Amino acid sequence: QVQLVESGGGLVQPGGSLRITCAASGSIFSIDAMGWYRQAPGKQREFVARITSVDSTYFADSVKGRFAISRDNAKNTVYLQMNSLKPEDTAVYYCNAIIQTIGTMIHLNYWGQGTQVTVSS
Repeated sequence: QVQLVESGGGLVQPGGSLRITCAASGSIFSIDAMGWYRQAPGKQREFVARITSVDSTYFADSVKGRFAISRDNAKNTVYLQMNSLKPEDTAVYYCNAIIQTIGTMIHLNYWGQGTQVTVSS
């Protein structure tokens, strides 16, 4: 029905930058908020950033001023630009989107499979 596919993860040195992407596909009627969460080894999944359908953005305190989120509605895609990366940003980053599928009035929460971001020298 609906798939979220992340890409762009990898290994980056401290202080470096990385952009990860999430593309939604399938029987999509509309997409509300899109966002990113992350989960480091041995820790719970935590909120990173969100962008609404009217481009309001929200960030976790730990990434404010370093990360930026944007979306391309024509491509059903959300981006996370990560700058000034720190080792503590190392985690699997998961895309999240609230999507109304074609033929329904229901808005459901969807998750991607995750992409690994490792910040290390």
